[in-house]
Amino acid sequence: MTPDSQTTRRGCVIVAGGRSTRFGEQDKVLADLAGVPMVRRVAERLSGLDELVVSCRADQTAAIERALAGMDGRCVEDPEPDGGPMVGVHTGLQALDTDYAAVVAADMPFVDAAFVSQLFERAAGHDAAVPRHKGWLQPTQAVYRTDAMADACASALSRGDRELRAALAALDCAVVTADEIREYADPRTFTNLNTREEFAAAERALDAEER
Repeated sequence: MTPDSQTTRRGCVIVAGGRSTRFGEQDKVLADLAGVPMVRRVAERLSGLDELVVSCRADQTAAIERALAGMDGRCVEDPEPDGGPMVGVHTGLQALDTDYAAVVAADMPFVDAAFVSQLFERAAGHDAAVPRHKGWLQPTQAVYRTDAMADACASALSRGDRELRAALAALDCAVVTADEIREYADPRTFTNLNTREEFAAAERALDAEER
């Protein structure tokens, strides 16, 4: 562990404000995945952090709060619904009182908590630790210096740029390589669920694990 890792406050933003257009009429982050709302599955995997917020649309808040009942997490509402993940990340980071924060999409139910812990270690002394998976940076399973990423998002939004990867250009990023991912992560950690078919496959995998 790094020398200051015992005192550094670590938070998490779960980004949940998307419209789930490929999933159908139901909000996929609230759909039961093997008996547990998907957003709660993600939150439970990250529950050991100092602070956790879910960034969402105002019309999701009540249902997500019910899904998280009994957990130490809260919702923060995007000021610009449908503004894209950059808005959600910016809103969530602004709500945290932490030094570093993981940002994780709410449709990644297999997110590996041990890998996220490694990302916090890799981010120490940098503005971010961002995995490169299958050739692409993964900004929605990454760790950021909270203030630095909030500022980078604000600057990008002020330019009209809504791509999260654009905010990374302003940061000192430690890029986590494919070799590190293989060493530290469950290979399913980046799996995101967009369709009913993907949801059903994930349910089968979780049911098999939990028997």
